[in-house]
Amino acid sequence: MKNSNLKPETYNLTLGWLYPEFMSTYGDRGNIISITKRCEWRDIQIEVKNLEIGFEVQDLNECDLLFMGGAQDQQQKIVASDLKKKKEVLKGLIEKETPGLYICGAYQFLGKYYKEADGTTIEGLGLLDLYTENPGEQHPRLIGNIVAEVHDLISYAYKPDQELDSTLVGFENHGGRTYLGDNIKPFGKVLSGFGNNGEDKTEGAVYKNSFGSYLHGPILPKNPHFADYLIKLAIERKYQKKIVLSPLDDSIEWQAHKAIAKRIADSV
Repeated sequence: MKNSNLKPETYNLTLGWLYPEFMSTYGDRGNIISITKRCEWRDIQIEVKNLEIGFEVQDLNECDLLFMGGAQDQQQKIVASDLKKKKEVLKGLIEKETPGLYICGAYQFLGKYYKEADGTTIEGLGLLDLYTENPGEQHPRLIGNIVAEVHDLISYAYKPDQELDSTLVGFENHGGRTYLGDNIKPFGKVLSGFGNNGEDKTEGAVYKNSFGSYLHGPILPKNPHFADYLIKLAIERKYQKKIVLSPLDDSIEWQAHKAIAKRIADSV
């Protein structure tokens, strides 16, 4: 068990996991484990709400932090029908800066639409200024390890001994190409890999405290600075005060992060 050096104040968080049965194809459960363990190691009380098909809107309103992973097209269609019924509530949470991480299919959901390879257009929630199109089999899927630079879009939630690492590492696997509009910022700049569309070197999107990304792997265990940033945002929004998290021994996490970054660099 990890130990923190600082005695934390008592905080309680509720993490809402949207559609874990349908939207957890690429190991994204690891993101839930990462957040819950990093809270537990600091004696932060955290409850995970599994928000499955037909969940009550009140359950969503009670969440301090949101997560939704990726899935195949068929599962996404099932979820889309249910999620549209809660669109206004989710929009309200996003606008009120409830922190959220949305991976791959979930990220696409938040946009205006997803156009399938056969030309079928699936309407999105329209919460973020972006859209996604699948160009079809004549264009290969965007698959492989990825490194993206995020600069000051995230920061350490505590005062580390080391300098801030401004990169995120992960694994991407998507046929759709996502394009951002004028009213939203990319989450990061692709240093190696494909990112949103393989063309403009953007990866993901950020709007207020909501982050969309194509990084599977899962993303948080190998990027502890980002995991802690989400926890920090959730606590600060709920308790309306600035906080500094107690540091953890993340040597293993950073070894994984650097090993993947080196492997990618060596393959270029």
